[in-house]
Amino acid sequence: MQEQHLIRIMEQTSFLQEVFHTCEGYFEHYYVGAGCITQSVWNVLCGYELGYGIGDIDIVYFDDRDHHGSEESLIEKNLEKELKHLNFSIDVTNEARVHQWYKGKFGKEISPYRSAEEAIDTWPTTASAVGVKKKNGVYEVYAPYGLDDLFKMIVRPNKKLIPKEVYDQKSLKWKRRWPKLSIEPW
Repeated sequence: MQEQHLIRIMEQTSFLQEVFHTCEGYFEHYYVGAGCITQSVWNVLCGYELGYGIGDIDIVYFDDRDHHGSEESLIEKNLEKELKHLNFSIDVTNEARVHQWYKGKFGKEISPYRSAEEAIDTWPTTASAVGVKKKNGVYEVYAPYGLDDLFKMIVRPNKKLIPKEVYDQKSLKWKRRWPKLSIEPW
């Protein structure tokens, strides 16, 4: 039931439809995920404008042949160009490469991911650990912690990777934008 509700929201969100359509030309297996999905749902639940509060569109995929990131950078540049009229930044991540830069950015060493799904398993909150893709008109939703927290507007930490400080910062920022959120303590 919740998955169908999520898909209906995706179908009524024109900018996400455009992102899905464009991604189909670049990826065999990908997800649009995290904030843009979560916040689109919260916007519908709160009666806000569909793009409200969304800073970027996160697109993840897995290609363990692109060791240097040249393909990842090219795809991101192309998608930014094709989708620039949407007024969201486009963040493309090859999850096969995250372990190469994660420590430098976040101060913690991580093991290489084996799939895009394994990466989504570590995203900061149970409500935002959601990826959606559309291929040939068919949606696929990956939500390792289910969709209850997302639709109940509960922000709960996913402690697999995120530090407390990042969770606190993220949840406070979201609470200011979506006051109806219930923030679970660390």
